[in-house]
Amino acid sequence: MTPAINLLKKNRCDFKIHKYDHDPACTNYGEEAALKLNFDQNRVFKTLLVELNPKELAVGIIPVNCSMSLKNIALALKVKSAKMADKQEAQKVTGYLLGGISPLGQKKRLRTVINKSAFNYDTIFVSGGKRGLDIEVKPQDLEKLLNTISFEIIA
Repeated sequence: MTPAINLLKKNRCDFKIHKYDHDPACTNYGEEAALKLNFDQNRVFKTLLVELNPKELAVGIIPVNCSMSLKNIALALKVKSAKMADKQEAQKVTGYLLGGISPLGQKKRLRTVINKSAFNYDTIFVSGGKRGLDIEVKPQDLEKLLNTISFEIIA
């Protein structure tokens, strides 16, 4: 069990676990998950960390086939600017390895923005906390558990 799965169980959320064989040579983790699990890329979401100012990180959750707009995530969080977080810092703060960073069960709770397209679906897929593991969950459960802001944050 990962911290993400434990959090969902603790809060009695409905979810499904989907496993696949991760290719260690692959660095496009979200698209790999969508391809290997045969899921619509618009329903598979990746978890990206941004730095808002020194020492403050935030999370953006967007479809794997999209790029995040740093300008829009800054607008959503009401800050002047945002930049992609350092990979090592992202791993340290979340407790997860790159390619397995789940928006759920992170070591430190961060402000989180979910792209509003997530709410077009009954369920979406997010990382389960390790490479080769996705969780199917209702976007409303993510919203409730993470106190997310819904905003258009794709470029």
